[in-house]
Amino acid sequence: METTTAHTGSGPLPVLRFLGLVLLGAAIGGVAALFAAGFVRGVLWLNEVLLISPRSRMMFAWPEWLTLTTVAVPTLGGLIVGRLHRSLPERRPQTPADAIAAVQTRRGRLPARAGAVSALTAMISLGAGASVGQYGPLVHMGATLGSFGARLLRLGRSDDNITIACGVAAAIATAFNAPLAGIVFAHEVVLRHYALRAFAPIAAAALVGHVIATQALAQGALFHVAETAVPRAWEFALFVAIGGLGALLAGGYMHAILGVGRLARRLPLRPDLHPALAGALLGMVALWVPDILGMGQETLRFATIAGAFGSGELLLVLGLKVAATALCLGMGFSGGVFSPALVIGTLFGALCGTLVASLTGVSQESFVFYAVCGMVAVTAPVIGAPLTSLLIVFELTGNYALTTAALASVTLASPIAAQLFGRSLFDIQLRDRGLDLSSGRGQALLMDTRVIDYLTRECVTLSPDASLDEAIATLARERHAEAYLVDTQERFHGCVTLAELEAARQEAGPLRRARECIDAERPTLRSDTTLWAAMALLEEVTGEALAVVDEGIFRGVVYEVHIAHAYLHQSDALRREEHGHG
Repeated sequence: METTTAHTGSGPLPVLRFLGLVLLGAAIGGVAALFAAGFVRGVLWLNEVLLISPRSRMMFAWPEWLTLTTVAVPTLGGLIVGRLHRSLPERRPQTPADAIAAVQTRRGRLPARAGAVSALTAMISLGAGASVGQYGPLVHMGATLGSFGARLLRLGRSDDNITIACGVAAAIATAFNAPLAGIVFAHEVVLRHYALRAFAPIAAAALVGHVIATQALAQGALFHVAETAVPRAWEFALFVAIGGLGALLAGGYMHAILGVGRLARRLPLRPDLHPALAGALLGMVALWVPDILGMGQETLRFATIAGAFGSGELLLVLGLKVAATALCLGMGFSGGVFSPALVIGTLFGALCGTLVASLTGVSQESFVFYAVCGMVAVTAPVIGAPLTSLLIVFELTGNYALTTAALASVTLASPIAAQLFGRSLFDIQLRDRGLDLSSGRGQALLMDTRVIDYLTRECVTLSPDASLDEAIATLARERHAEAYLVDTQERFHGCVTLAELEAARQEAGPLRRARECIDAERPTLRSDTTLWAAMALLEEVTGEALAVVDEGIFRGVVYEVHIAHAYLHQSDALRREEHGHG
């Protein structure tokens, strides 16, 4: 009975551990919700004090000082942010991409200090009016709190991944008043699988975050939608078209951010001064179009109202918002891409709705459908979460017809963007850092593991000047089929096989040297070669192992059987985790 219980995972101990994980998820959800609510309120307070919000700007009595602060506040905010980023190991803020990488590579353990500094610089960036988002920092902050909880309790890697997802779900549930969207986002974007063992803790975290946001803190919704008319049947074809065009806009938005980042690295200016330069440029443009400052929540709300903006205004603000966000994020401000994508998508949808009304002459009763379709058509490809985008719409509005229209847009937007640009901006950023998630989590794990972890010196090494008889006798004595020629300075000369040595002795006698039998086509590895690359090389090689050589110096070998065992171990660990066995 004891053997069976241990094997199947039944019995009271696993159940108690599972219940403990659920309670931990709820606790992390509560803490993450409080931190998220505090972060949002801190940003709103800074916006009021620093004259960034439309309300504070409208009520300010000295226009000449308002002109000065519009330029000075983002510039000084950029100086502070750039200075703080110098204290981070990678000289950049942590983002949701880092949380995804920690989970997908099963490293876990998001550093608490880097997470705290990134949250602080994001608050300063948003408070000073940078055109960045708040949801990305909230997601990473929740993930960091979840990782800290797992580290505090000394949990394993699988549990660490779950607690990270718990923090993420709570942050989304708190920010959007959308617990279902928080649960799906944690599975869809962070975990990328639906393990039964992970679902209950994540659901508990999202539920606690939602309760705290709505009851204890009276957190308001992002925007409100009144009763809407049912769209005409032919309009659904337009919603699908908006999805296709929105995918192209999302791709342009993502690549604008990446392009400005590449341009910033070539500027003859210290990296810590890049945010200040971006803030100064942003402030000067905001003197004429203040709508580009900050997250743009007021712009988003007005864009869902028919007639609030003309088509020319929508096009202008849309173009400037894309440029401002790309400038701020590419130049080093700390913040997310989600909030600006919501604004950009809503402006795009509103522009489409305005053009349809002017061209067809129909009433604008269904105008909000166009705005929301544009919002999800841009947002879903950017964050790589079509289901989450739909649930956010449904939980914010409670309108099934509106969600159905959004579904029509997402149906085309996400597949087109994935084929043309990649699954999400997070995945593109990780790919640029050397972590490609496009082929699944198993490949990502192997690409994140280096062959040095499986390096050994338990192999046959010979002098390049060894005779054929000596080489054959040594291999026979050690019971190996190949040897590695290494001189007294540890320089690697090549690999020889027992079969080649025997053939050479039969043809030319024993006086030939081992170096004359080197397999010229045998590849070598470096210490930083990934297991994935090593597996690809092994497909073309017949032998025991591959030599690891750094700058001509022999380090050891990695055996084919060890690489195969590593692959099977990683696959088994993923299977057990994804099927709920920890």
